[in-house]
Amino acid sequence: MEIYCWCIMPSHVHLIFRAKNGDPGEVLKSFKTFTSKALQKQIEENIQESRKDWMLSLMEQAGATNSNVKNRQFWQQNNKPIELWSADVIDQKVEYIHNNPVASGFITEAHHWKYSSAADYSGGKGVMDIDLV
Repeated sequence: MEIYCWCIMPSHVHLIFRAKNGDPGEVLKSFKTFTSKALQKQIEENIQESRKDWMLSLMEQAGATNSNVKNRQFWQQNNKPIELWSADVIDQKVEYIHNNPVASGFITEAHHWKYSSAADYSGGKGVMDIDLV
């Protein structure tokens, strides 16, 4: 998977990626499976997190209502990758993703959001390596 643009918000994640080999839906499924397991493990093992029991309980409740889930559900299951068919649409989505923290009132400049590729697109270096669009 090549990642071109990303932003992690408190309640959701935005990604623009390309599946090198295979179906983008399968790549997204693998990404969600891997990150779900890794993040749940971090929550379980982080004794300092005061909201640990509450977060795990919410995930268990979500998992109990979904027959596809064995224990806990971390990610929603209703999202699907969409094809970005033109340079204009890609540019529009990159701008939307990078401005999401600004629109939410967390920051005033997109490149100030640490958990985003906006710094990379403004000439700086973000916390994760990406391929610019």
